[in-house]
Amino acid sequence: MFIGEYEHALDSKNRIIVPSKFREELGNKFILTKGLDGCLYAYPLSEWEILEQKLKNLPLTSKNARAFVRFFFSGANEIDMDKQGRSLIPQNLLEYAKVKKEIVSIGVSNRVEIWSKENWEEYNNSNIDFDEIAEQMSELGI
Repeated sequence: MFIGEYEHALDSKNRIIVPSKFREELGNKFILTKGLDGCLYAYPLSEWEILEQKLKNLPLTSKNARAFVRFFFSGANEIDMDKQGRSLIPQNLLEYAKVKKEIVSIGVSNRVEIWSKENWEEYNNSNIDFDEIAEQMSELGI
């Protein structure tokens, strides 16, 4: 399980240092793709396979399902992590997430989200009513 929040920066070669708490579970190879809310999602290969199976089962006749699968898979890249915990982030993903230099990596259960620091701060300072969301989640039995 991925938990926690870590700030770091891109190096001169567009690499990030994966937080040490995430390295073992992500593995030496992981999948990085476009996420929702303007961030990137990093999945261990085992979690990516589970997600891939779920997405394969979406109805091909659904326009929204096709659009989501295209969005998710077209941005996906298999990423290698070197022995120092560094991983090269493809330029198209850096542009999608508006990453310039400073990054925040957060653990979100089965995935890591990578945010530009500016977008993460903006998200956290937005008017999201977490009390209301919690209430709605409790109504769903969560």
